[in-house]
Amino acid sequence: METGRLHVTGASGAGTTTLGAALAETLGCPHHDTDDFYWLPTDPPYREERDPAERLRLIERALRGAPAWVLSGSIGKWGEPLVPLFDVVVFLIVPTAARIERLRARELRDFGWDALAPGGAMHDEHEAFVEWAAHYDDGTREGRSRPKHEAWLGQLQCPVIRLDGERPLGALVADVLEDIARSAGASGARAG
Repeated sequence: METGRLHVTGASGAGTTTLGAALAETLGCPHHDTDDFYWLPTDPPYREERDPAERLRLIERALRGAPAWVLSGSIGKWGEPLVPLFDVVVFLIVPTAARIERLRARELRDFGWDALAPGGAMHDEHEAFVEWAAHYDDGTREGRSRPKHEAWLGQLQCPVIRLDGERPLGALVADVLEDIARSAGASGARAG
Protein backbone atom coordinates (compact mmCIF):
# COMPACT_ATOMS: atom_id res chain seq x y z
CA MET A 1 0.00 0.00 0.00
CA GLU A 2 1.25 3.46 -0.89
CA THR A 3 1.32 5.74 2.14
CA GLY A 4 2.95 8.89 0.87
CA ARG A 5 -0.17 10.99 0.31
CA LEU A 6 -1.93 11.78 3.57
CA HIS A 7 -5.01 13.89 4.26
CA VAL A 8 -5.48 15.04 7.87
CA THR A 9 -8.97 16.30 8.63
CA GLY A 10 -11.37 17.07 11.47
CA ALA A 11 -13.21 19.96 13.06
CA SER A 12 -11.85 23.49 13.33
CA GLY A 13 -9.55 23.49 16.34
CA ALA A 14 -8.91 19.73 16.20
CA GLY A 15 -5.25 20.27 15.33
CA THR A 16 -5.26 19.14 11.69
CA THR A 17 -2.76 21.79 10.56
CA THR A 18 -0.43 21.14 13.48
CA LEU A 19 -0.47 17.37 12.96
CA GLY A 20 -0.21 17.76 9.19
CA ALA A 21 2.90 19.93 9.50
CA ALA A 22 4.49 17.53 12.02
CA LEU A 23 3.81 14.51 9.81
CA ALA A 24 5.24 16.26 6.74
CA GLU A 25 8.36 17.21 8.67
CA THR A 26 8.78 13.65 9.96
CA LEU A 27 8.20 12.15 6.51
CA GLY A 28 10.34 14.78 4.75
CA CYS A 29 7.59 15.81 2.35
CA PRO A 30 5.63 18.99 1.57
CA HIS A 31 2.73 20.11 3.76
CA HIS A 32 -0.24 22.01 2.36
CA ASP A 33 -3.29 23.31 4.21
CA THR A 34 -6.69 23.71 2.56
CA ASP A 35 -7.18 27.16 4.12
CA ASP A 36 -4.31 28.43 1.95
CA PHE A 37 -6.32 27.47 -1.13
CA TYR A 38 -9.87 28.06 0.15
CA TRP A 39 -9.42 31.72 1.09
CA LEU A 40 -8.24 34.63 -1.01
CA PRO A 41 -5.43 36.58 0.66
CA THR A 42 -7.07 39.50 2.49
CA ASP A 43 -6.18 41.69 5.45
CA PRO A 44 -7.64 40.69 7.82
CA PRO A 45 -7.70 37.11 6.52
CA TYR A 46 -10.58 34.68 5.98
CA ARG A 47 -12.96 37.20 4.46
CA GLU A 48 -13.28 36.12 0.83
CA GLU A 49 -13.62 32.59 -0.47
CA ARG A 50 -11.73 31.61 -3.60
CA ASP A 51 -13.80 30.15 -6.45
CA PRO A 52 -14.08 26.35 -5.93
CA ALA A 53 -12.66 25.50 -9.37
CA GLU A 54 -9.68 27.77 -8.72
CA ARG A 55 -9.11 26.19 -5.27
CA LEU A 56 -9.02 22.77 -6.83
CA ARG A 57 -6.73 23.85 -9.66
CA LEU A 58 -4.26 25.39 -7.19
CA ILE A 59 -4.23 22.34 -4.92
CA GLU A 60 -3.81 19.93 -7.81
CA ARG A 61 -0.91 22.02 -9.11
CA ALA A 62 0.74 22.05 -5.65
CA LEU A 63 0.40 18.26 -5.27
CA ARG A 64 1.22 17.28 -8.86
CA GLY A 65 4.39 15.29 -9.30
CA ALA A 66 5.19 14.92 -5.61
CA PRO A 67 5.38 11.25 -4.57
CA ALA A 68 4.52 12.18 -0.99
CA TRP A 69 2.70 15.06 0.69
CA VAL A 70 0.38 15.91 3.56
CA LEU A 71 -2.80 17.93 3.00
CA SER A 72 -4.45 19.16 6.18
CA GLY A 73 -7.87 20.76 6.64
CA SER A 74 -11.24 20.00 5.17
CA ILE A 75 -12.11 19.72 1.49
CA GLY A 76 -15.89 19.38 1.46
CA LYS A 77 -17.72 18.65 -1.79
CA TRP A 78 -15.56 21.05 -3.81
CA GLY A 79 -12.53 18.83 -3.18
CA GLU A 80 -14.05 15.47 -4.14
CA PRO A 81 -11.74 15.14 -7.20
CA LEU A 82 -8.82 14.97 -4.72
CA VAL A 83 -10.12 11.89 -2.88
CA PRO A 84 -8.60 9.29 -5.26
CA LEU A 85 -5.18 10.80 -4.54
CA PHE A 86 -5.30 9.97 -0.81
CA ASP A 87 -3.41 6.92 0.38
CA VAL A 88 -4.53 7.45 4.00
CA VAL A 89 -6.96 9.81 5.73
CA VAL A 90 -6.34 10.77 9.36
CA PHE A 91 -9.42 11.97 11.26
CA LEU A 92 -8.83 13.89 14.48
CA ILE A 93 -11.53 13.90 17.15
CA VAL A 94 -11.48 16.54 19.91
CA PRO A 95 -14.31 17.44 22.32
CA THR A 96 -16.07 20.73 21.58
CA ALA A 97 -14.93 22.57 24.73
CA ALA A 98 -11.27 21.77 24.05
CA ARG A 99 -11.58 22.84 20.40
CA ILE A 100 -13.22 26.14 21.30
CA GLU A 101 -10.51 26.85 23.85
CA ARG A 102 -7.88 26.15 21.19
CA LEU A 103 -9.64 28.34 18.63
CA ARG A 104 -9.91 31.28 21.01
CA ALA A 105 -6.23 30.96 21.97
CA ARG A 106 -5.13 30.67 18.34
CA GLU A 107 -7.12 33.70 17.21
CA LEU A 108 -5.89 35.72 20.18
CA ARG A 109 -2.30 34.81 19.26
CA ASP A 110 -2.82 35.51 15.54
CA PHE A 111 -4.90 38.69 15.72
CA GLY A 112 -4.40 40.18 19.19
CA TRP A 113 -6.76 41.28 21.92
CA ASP A 114 -7.50 44.68 20.36
CA ALA A 115 -8.92 43.06 17.21
CA LEU A 116 -10.98 40.43 19.06
CA ALA A 117 -12.25 42.44 22.03
CA PRO A 118 -15.79 43.88 21.99
CA GLY A 119 -15.70 46.76 19.51
CA GLY A 120 -12.53 45.39 17.89
CA ALA A 121 -12.16 45.12 14.13
CA MET A 122 -12.64 41.34 14.15
CA HIS A 123 -14.83 40.84 17.22
CA ASP A 124 -18.08 40.03 15.41
CA GLU A 125 -16.39 37.71 12.90
CA HIS A 126 -14.47 35.96 15.67
CA GLU A 127 -17.57 35.35 17.77
CA ALA A 128 -19.55 34.13 14.73
CA PHE A 129 -16.71 31.73 13.83
CA VAL A 130 -16.52 30.34 17.37
CA GLU A 131 -20.31 29.92 17.46
CA TRP A 132 -20.22 28.08 14.12
CA ALA A 133 -17.34 25.84 15.28
CA ALA A 134 -19.20 25.00 18.50
CA HIS A 135 -21.92 23.30 16.45
CA TYR A 136 -19.61 20.97 14.48
CA ASP A 137 -20.69 17.84 16.39
CA ASP A 138 -24.43 18.46 16.11
CA GLY A 139 -24.28 19.46 12.44
CA THR A 140 -26.80 22.28 12.80
CA ARG A 141 -24.76 24.84 10.83
CA GLU A 142 -23.77 25.12 7.19
CA GLY A 143 -20.41 23.74 6.15
CA ARG A 144 -18.14 21.31 7.93
CA SER A 145 -19.81 19.07 10.53
CA ARG A 146 -19.25 15.74 12.27
CA PRO A 147 -22.24 14.07 10.56
CA LYS A 148 -20.94 15.16 7.14
CA HIS A 149 -17.41 14.04 7.97
CA GLU A 150 -18.62 10.65 9.21
CA ALA A 151 -20.68 10.08 6.05
CA TRP A 152 -17.70 11.08 3.90
CA LEU A 153 -15.28 8.87 5.83
CA GLY A 154 -17.64 5.92 5.42
CA GLN A 155 -17.39 6.18 1.64
CA LEU A 156 -13.60 6.30 1.36
CA GLN A 157 -11.72 3.45 -0.30
CA CYS A 158 -8.43 4.24 1.46
CA PRO A 159 -7.61 3.46 5.11
CA VAL A 160 -8.94 5.89 7.73
CA ILE A 161 -7.02 6.42 10.97
CA ARG A 162 -9.14 7.89 13.79
CA LEU A 163 -7.22 9.59 16.58
CA ASP A 164 -7.92 11.37 19.84
CA GLY A 165 -6.63 14.85 18.99
CA GLU A 166 -6.10 15.72 22.66
CA ARG A 167 -3.10 13.38 22.86
CA PRO A 168 0.40 14.91 22.64
CA LEU A 169 1.59 15.77 19.14
CA GLY A 170 4.51 13.33 19.24
CA ALA A 171 2.18 10.49 20.21
CA LEU A 172 -0.18 11.34 17.34
CA VAL A 173 2.66 11.32 14.82
CA ALA A 174 3.85 7.97 16.18
CA ASP A 175 0.30 6.56 16.03
CA VAL A 176 -0.08 7.53 12.37
CA LEU A 177 3.31 6.09 11.41
CA GLU A 178 2.63 2.85 13.32
CA ASP A 179 -0.80 2.46 11.75
CA ILE A 180 0.63 3.04 8.26
CA ALA A 181 3.43 0.52 8.87
CA ARG A 182 0.96 -2.04 10.24
CA SER A 183 -1.33 -1.58 7.21
CA ALA A 184 1.61 -1.84 4.80
CA GLY A 185 2.78 -5.01 6.57
CA ALA A 186 -0.69 -6.54 6.37
CA SER A 187 -0.93 -5.68 2.67
CA GLY A 188 2.50 -7.21 2.04
CA ALA A 189 1.55 -10.38 3.91
CA ARG A 190 -1.62 -10.76 1.84
CA ALA A 191 0.27 -10.14 -1.40
CA GLY A 192 2.89 -12.82 -0.55
